[in-house]
Amino acid sequence: MSTIIREVIIEADATSVWDALRDFGALQEKLAPGFVTGCRLETSDTRIVTFFNGAEARERLVGVDEEARRLAYSVIESGFDATHHNAAAQIIDDGAGRSRFAWTVDVLPDELATPIGEMMETGLDAMKEHLDDRGIVREPSEPRGDVAV
Repeated sequence: MSTIIREVIIEADATSVWDALRDFGALQEKLAPGFVTGCRLETSDTRIVTFFNGAEARERLVGVDEEARRLAYSVIESGFDATHHNAAAQIIDDGAGRSRFAWTVDVLPDELATPIGEMMETGLDAMKEHLDDRGIVREPSEPRGDVAV
């Protein structure tokens, strides 16, 4: 199994960034507009996510830890056709109104680590652009077009 870890510093307080992450059904509005173009709740714990490249994924919420500012989910269906795909994202207070967004994905088969890592980097770029400047929301730019699902 491959584990992919990506992090980014966001110039916004941890509470604001956590509020964006924890809203499981509003990725395209609150967390990563441009990278995520659609997100709808299928049930209270399952969402369908549409990405900038047209790819879709069905994801199930595994758990939310308010105190740790951590959300875990499992990708139960996607174009990657993984046999295992679990993820967790956590917001860590980095002091002085800054946050560290830590995203970890475990995936099988191992060959998926590279394309999923590229998608994660594109997603983190979109999150940073959207949430930076101490929570002031800006219009998203176009994500990199070189990531395929």
